[in-house]
Amino acid sequence: MAFDVHDIREQFPILNQKVHGKPLVYFDNAATAQKPIAVIKAISDYYLNYNANVHRGVHTLSQRATDAMESVREQVRAHLNAAEAAEIIFTRGITDSINAIAYGLSNTVQKGQNVVITAMEHHSNIVPWQMLCERTGAELRHLPMDEHGELILDRLEVVIDQNTAIVAFNHISNTLGTINPVQKIISQAKKVGAWTLVDGAQSGPHTIVDVQSWDVDFFTLSSHKMYGPTGLGILYGKRERLEAIAPYQGGGEMISTVTLEKSTYAGLPHKFEAGTPHVEGIIGFGAALKFINEIGIESISAHEQSLLEYATKQCSGIKGFRVIGNSKNKASVLSFVIDGVHPYDLGVLLDQQGIAVRTGQHCTQPIMDAFCIEGTVRASFAMYNTFEEIDSFISGLKKAVSMLL
Repeated sequence: MAFDVHDIREQFPILNQKVHGKPLVYFDNAATAQKPIAVIKAISDYYLNYNANVHRGVHTLSQRATDAMESVREQVRAHLNAAEAAEIIFTRGITDSINAIAYGLSNTVQKGQNVVITAMEHHSNIVPWQMLCERTGAELRHLPMDEHGELILDRLEVVIDQNTAIVAFNHISNTLGTINPVQKIISQAKKVGAWTLVDGAQSGPHTIVDVQSWDVDFFTLSSHKMYGPTGLGILYGKRERLEAIAPYQGGGEMISTVTLEKSTYAGLPHKFEAGTPHVEGIIGFGAALKFINEIGIESISAHEQSLLEYATKQCSGIKGFRVIGNSKNKASVLSFVIDGVHPYDLGVLLDQQGIAVRTGQHCTQPIMDAFCIEGTVRASFAMYNTFEEIDSFISGLKKAVSMLL
């Protein structure tokens, strides 16, 4: 499909509205993306025509629902280039995925070992590891970053050592837009026998992922950031890694046998999928993946990069404007402050002009502490955003700044 942003926008009915009498400009895509008609129709079709619980029924509707859901597992496998569909686990979100691994390592990580994260992680990739270290007595370490928002890779061999159990880091920072060198970090971890987990919350909508090429142990995706439904995450794990750790939830579906005294677990992927799954969400995510792939992730990324470059250039002349995160390799996130202005005030005034941005710490308080700021304004771009919208954003930002300074 040729990339035509105006044709793409027609697939997102929510964008055709006014907020406070102004055309909606939606620049909060790093928080959640809007949903195309194809996703909405897929969910509606499920409820209208074959709503049923999966796996447990021999009747026709149950079999249809099961087939539809499991076909999405294969879609995700192909999208990530995983070795087999059984390595794809459906979870409630990336936070759930990371917690599943952190809990699963509770019986293997020991005192004297360490867990490595980075200074630019989302709280969902910090707190579960803190909890793991509190349970096990392991040390939590972090790879530092510099004033540009880039990881200090010279420290890799110091922070990651023979006692490192797992290295967990984001592919793309949700606050800075920094694209981290995944293969370089994984390579260092492999040298010392450490496991690896990559948080793909921000990379899923913007770039190609190949888990086998990377040789990563675990990788996560978020449906709602990829134009799919909320409440659904994807956890990829190498078969041998998933088989080596215990599930962190028990219940139906994830068992092989149950007696009143003892239970045994089912094989992959069901071992980590206790209870009734988010069937309609999974089916909707399948439609979102198809939508993304029909347009082409490379075309999407190129368009978003053009938007980022244009927005950054246009903002540079605004009084007090300062970008937070100047990595050379950066995704479509523009996080900034206006000196002397609180981010919340800017966000309110932009909203009054129909412009939706995110303000605050973006669940990355350590980043804010590192830059000695309270928070930022974050404009994040998606496939359906336009240069005209950026012009409206620049005009709105100038007006807001003039009112506050």
